[in-house]
Amino acid sequence: MNRAAVFIDIGYLGKVLKYCFGEPRIDFERFSDLLCEDRERLRTYVYDCTPFQDDPPTEEEMRRAANHERFVNSLARLNRFEIRLGRTARNLQTGEFYQKRIEVLLTVDLMRMAWSRQIETAILVTGENDYVPAIESAKDAGLLIVIWYRDCFDPQGRPMTRTSDEILGICDECVPIGEEHIAKSKF
Repeated sequence: MNRAAVFIDIGYLGKVLKYCFGEPRIDFERFSDLLCEDRERLRTYVYDCTPFQDDPPTEEEMRRAANHERFVNSLARLNRFEIRLGRTARNLQTGEFYQKRIEVLLTVDLMRMAWSRQIETAILVTGENDYVPAIESAKDAGLLIVIWYRDCFDPQGRPMTRTSDEILGICDECVPIGEEHIAKSKF
């Protein structure tokens, strides 16, 4: 049987769920099994960042951190799930927040699984072209790479989520996440 691992960039999936599907609550275990189709799911890896907190944190930051911890703990209790946490940093000049370590964490897991031959298929839920070198290496190790993605736009046609053409061009299979996939994954 074809064994697969699912790699979910939760920041990307969260935007897809919010902007493309109206923020439904989904059962992540069911969603992961759906992505695997007829493959055996060895494990699902979820990559997320802890919320940013000032020193000392504000009440709102503490509330966000507590909610995030509950979410992460609920995922960790699911069958065959591993949670990998990066951190959120803030650009002091612009005040914008950004993720740290997510790409590295996913790349390390993908390479380990590929070169140890624990899986035959890697299923990615992301849209970033930062993963292209890792995907190329995983393909060199013999993995089939499947990406699940969804692009959505606001009423003015501006992208709310956008999947890199480069990553779509390098993956072996590209599957758009549709309404039917979300409907089958809802609680």
